[in-house]
Amino acid sequence: MTSENTDEPLPNELSHTGVLLGIDYGTKRVGVAVCDRDQKFSSPLYNYQRQGVQPDTRFFRNVVAEYRPVGMVIGLPIHLSGDESEKSREARRFAIWLSQCTGLPFSFQDERFSSFQAEQLMTAAALTKKQRKDRIDKLAAQILLQTFLESRNEIRAKSAAAPADALDVLEVGESGDPAANGIAGSEEDTER
Repeated sequence: MTSENTDEPLPNELSHTGVLLGIDYGTKRVGVAVCDRDQKFSSPLYNYQRQGVQPDTRFFRNVVAEYRPVGMVIGLPIHLSGDESEKSREARRFAIWLSQCTGLPFSFQDERFSSFQAEQLMTAAALTKKQRKDRIDKLAAQILLQTFLESRNEIRAKSAAAPADALDVLEVGESGDPAANGIAGSEEDTER
């Protein structure tokens, strides 16, 4: 991610422990979600009706004071083609503003399907249109935060497994023969 603002944190610089906020950006409403300190589970928190710079700043600072997050994951609206739009640029500007007013680092998460998934879940739950509207943004924030957590945990698990694979190769040795390194297998293994 490049930016004209050199103070903008790069993606994935967020701590791997501690509470994170998920933010579903909108010009009228912002959905807010939160995860646990172990970053395994996320929960919908607020549907915030935007009111202007001063009240918005106060709202987000209060959320930060209450939950003490270590960072934020902000949804980035991207077209199905992968291209960014004007909404993407708005979300990027919002992220920088939010980071400046809260003092928190942030990372972006592709949110292409989060609102759609939220709408499907609420329709399946037989919620009325008004009930869905009252919940959609915070549920979308929860979905994008959970997606971020799962993808990051998957990457972490893969990188943690890589050194073990490397050790297995080292144990076999250069000859490729486990028996030559004192690693005895079954009789079937040594016959092959």
